[in-house]
Amino acid sequence: MQETKGLLEQIKLHYKLAIRVSSNLNNNLPEAVMKMLAKPHRKANYFFVFIENGSLTHKVDLNDLTITNGQLFFVLPNQIHSVPKQKTEGMVYFKMSFDQNCLSLLPKQFSFLINPLSSQTISFDIDSKQRVKALFEILNKILHSEKEQKDAEIILAYLNSLLTELNNSYFKSVTKEKSEPNKLSKYIEFKIAVESHLTEQYSINTIAKNLSITTNNLYLIVKEFSGVSPKEFITNRLVLEAQRKLFYSETSVKELAYELGFSDPDYFSKLFKKNTGKSVTQFLESIQDLSSN
Repeated sequence: MQETKGLLEQIKLHYKLAIRVSSNLNNNLPEAVMKMLAKPHRKANYFFVFIENGSLTHKVDLNDLTITNGQLFFVLPNQIHSVPKQKTEGMVYFKMSFDQNCLSLLPKQFSFLINPLSSQTISFDIDSKQRVKALFEILNKILHSEKEQKDAEIILAYLNSLLTELNNSYFKSVTKEKSEPNKLSKYIEFKIAVESHLTEQYSINTIAKNLSITTNNLYLIVKEFSGVSPKEFITNRLVLEAQRKLFYSETSVKELAYELGFSDPDYFSKLFKKNTGKSVTQFLESIQDLSSN
């Protein structure tokens, strides 16, 4: 498994900020970097692709993610990402990468970056699409300027505007949030709680208490937005984390189980097979075949 930690520092377009924006006209990465990114790798930064014209498929956490005209998709840190071989002639697109430090310099947080709705594809209406395109064009122009020192404050201002547009469009399709915004807010809080204490495996009662709601209300909210119960949600997230770890680290089933907070490795193995349809050994064989392609 390829590790991309530190890669953005090598290809960034600003002396201070770890950020890169490019288009189909100037996406000139070294061949060695392109080969590495074509194989499954653990993402160390945020990554976005906006398609103005054409269609593109990427693989994220073993799932194909296809976007077409006027859509955008994003990949989050620690996700497993690869770019299948495909023709890109005639396509018009923008790509953007930045790290957590760059994000921390912005004046506000963006809830869509924890992907609460489990949808890494964003669609836009006509007006927002034009604004998103314009912001990508501006950032692309600034970062590819021949000036040695590009103004970090200006770059961050445009990045903040772009992420604001993406955040608004991400949640726009959730019509229920307009009538009951507290539900979505509590669901986001739930997902943050799960991510923050994943390997501690907090009980549903504890999480509900920390969110100041009843376990029944938590069940209804999580079911509404994710389609599964809170317990199933946490189990699915743990199995996904197990899959990611198996991609980029050599560890035994026993060690992996303990890392994820399971006291019984056999129970973990059964849960993994029930959830994925494959034993840990079979899963390792499948990813070795994928990485060798």
